[in-house]
Amino acid sequence: MATSGGLNTGSLAGASSRRKTESMALKSYKPTTPGQRGLVLIDRSELWKGRPVKSLTEGLTKHGGRNNTGRITMRRKGGGAKRLYRIVDFRRTKHDMSAVVARIEYDPNRTAFIALIQYEDGEQNYILAPQRLAIGDKVVSGPKVDIKPGNAMPFSGMPIGTIVHNIELKPGKGGQIARAAGTYAQFVGRDGGYAQIRLSSGELRLVRQECMATVGAVSNPDNSNQNYGKAGRMRHKGIRPSVRGVVMNPIDHPHGGGEGRTSGGRHPVTPWGKPTKGARTRNKNKASSKLIIRSRHAKKKGR
Repeated sequence: MATSGGLNTGSLAGASSRRKTESMALKSYKPTTPGQRGLVLIDRSELWKGRPVKSLTEGLTKHGGRNNTGRITMRRKGGGAKRLYRIVDFRRTKHDMSAVVARIEYDPNRTAFIALIQYEDGEQNYILAPQRLAIGDKVVSGPKVDIKPGNAMPFSGMPIGTIVHNIELKPGKGGQIARAAGTYAQFVGRDGGYAQIRLSSGELRLVRQECMATVGAVSNPDNSNQNYGKAGRMRHKGIRPSVRGVVMNPIDHPHGGGEGRTSGGRHPVTPWGKPTKGARTRNKNKASSKLIIRSRHAKKKGR
């Protein structure tokens, strides 16, 4: 039997039918089984319980972490529950036509919730649901629109200090930055034809002022506070077990072998000898480096 947990993001008592997405609480369980001991999940009771819009979905083929040549390029992937991919509008190119939020839905392909919006001409789309967006709210995109959660506009028409998500890196390509649950960036200044944004990681970077961004922070901020309780829940998500290199044999991993328990050596590396656990692997000559004003690692230099 589920009981409301102590990490609620908002009181559910006396809430109206137009519940806000940020009032989603964490749900803790009584330890009636070993898998429920310590289990803490997101309470998704306020989300849409039916199936997604069929015209906005497509089949999703599993790859098990393998590329087009069949080689594993991302380890510890495989299996998991079958998914339908929801086609999300990251571009928001339908300008100056308002749309009504029909419902908020769960999306198995991402940590954030998605919102189904219906335009005045009847067209439907899925967008990333920001916090404080409720059923019945109106959203619009355009060069100059109100600063309300869910509205999208280029940085050229946005006041400095705005909290945004779903940020484009190239005009017209669609949002790429701040799309995960609870993430956001802040528009902190203008520099020539560029906008300065501060990301959640602490990075300060430039993007063109023609790039679109959506007002508000992404929904489901409590996603990182979940405790899945058992390994099987991670297998349902398609995440396989992770074996430490120090418990392997020397043939299997650079950290392997040795008498008794060993820490893995002075320099932690991957199975292929590349430095890991915090070592910088970014190419210094990468083209986008000139757009990064302050690295996300800058705050750690004083340690």
